[in-house]
Amino acid sequence: MVYLAHPFGVGGDGRTATSGVTDHVRDLVEQVLATAPGERVNRPDFGSGLLSLVFEPHDDALAAAGRAQVEGALHRWLGEVIQLEAVTVQSIESTLEVQVRYVIRATGERTATTFRGPVT
Repeated sequence: MVYLAHPFGVGGDGRTATSGVTDHVRDLVEQVLATAPGERVNRPDFGSGLLSLVFEPHDDALAAAGRAQVEGALHRWLGEVIQLEAVTVQSIESTLEVQVRYVIRATGERTATTFRGPVT
C-alpha cells in the first residue's frame, strides 16, 4: 500500500511524494509525539504532551514522566496500528531521547525508532 509522505511534498517525478507502510507508521508515531494536546482543532486531546517537558527540570523524573506520556498516547491513538513493545526515555545532557519499539500490526514488522530533542 502507498501512503502520502510526511511532511507533504513533491517527489522526484513531480508527483505527490509517497511512502511505504514502515515509513508511514513511523510518521504517525512522530506526529503523536510532536503534537501537544490542544493543538488540533477537531481533536483537542490528540498528542502526547511530550514537548511540554522541554521546560521542566531535566532529571530522571522527567524521563519517567515522558515515558508514561508517550506510552499512553501511543496506546490511545495508534493502538490499532502498532503493538507497543517498549518505550525508553532518557535525559542525556541537554537532549531528551525517546526510543520506541513496536510491531506494525498490518505487516508484523518489528521496528525501533529514536527521536531526539533539546531540553532546557
